Amino acid sequence: MQKLHYGTKALLALAMTRLDYVTYRGWTLPGDENGDDAGFLVEYVDGGGKNHADHDGYISWSPADVFNAAYQPTDAMSFGHALVAMKAGHKVARAGWNGKGMWVAIQAGSTITAAMARGGAAKLRADEGATEFNILPHIDMRTADGSMNVGWLASQTDMLADDWQVVL
Repeated sequence: MQKLHYGTKALLALAMTRLDYVTYRGWTLPGDENGDDAGFLVEYVDGGGKNHADHDGYISWSPADVFNAAYQPTDAMSFGHALVAMKAGHKVARAGWNGKGMWVAIQAGSTITAAMARGGAAKLRADEGATEFNILPHIDMRTADGSMNVGWLASQTDMLADDWQVVL
């Protein structure tokens, strides 16, 4: 039995008709296919063996409607795709945020010693006799004034927005 899957891939895309793609590959268009179909040459940059001398990744052709339903450019992503980008090490921000230079990013977990504890939960753990403890991975935000907001939480508006962008 087949199972439904959702996926995220990193890829490069170039608008190209089916005939243009077939010609690019040096193939002949089958008689039962429409060469005028709009679509994209896609090159997968996060896996798949090289299958064309002019590309580093695996290439294929995708019909425009299938492509547009599956992929979002890195300047207009959903929060889900922004999370994937953060997990890949990127900083992301909303286009709709008012502050300049704001972004969020995943911070790796770490272990700190009780001697580093200055207050809050860390100080309480040290008072309980812990000599070290783990800080779990979390999302931090760089605010408009350059401060860091440790442990940033997305609002429902942020989670439902489709204006997330990778910050370079």
